[in-house]
Amino acid sequence: MSAAMPSASVKSQIFESVLGFLPDWVQITVLALIVLAVLASWGVKTKRRIAYRRAVRGGQPVHAAARYGQGSGADHLGRYAPPQQGSGADHLGPYAPRQQESGADFLGAYAPRQRRQGDGPA
Repeated sequence: MSAAMPSASVKSQIFESVLGFLPDWVQITVLALIVLAVLASWGVKTKRRIAYRRAVRGGQPVHAAARYGQGSGADHLGRYAPPQQGSGADHLGPYAPRQQESGADFLGAYAPRQRRQGDGPA
């Protein structure tokens, strides 16, 4: 191999030399599996692209993170995704505060009396 040989050619020669040591039926099987993997990846990409275009054309909301070629694992959970939940305070149950309370609400009998109109210093 000369220094002027492009790297793609070096890679192809390595691939050919590795396959050259294998029996013919193994070479054919390996090449068929590689071709099948390439065709499957093209098929999956095409299917996703078509589904994305249908969603956009149909006016369905498309999540910003789920644009073509993006998304996270949580976007693909389907029926296994957890139900939409609120914040942690939504799950406090009987421990959740009923209303906003102040310190004066806890004074009980020691709370100062409410002044009525007309009561007060004259």
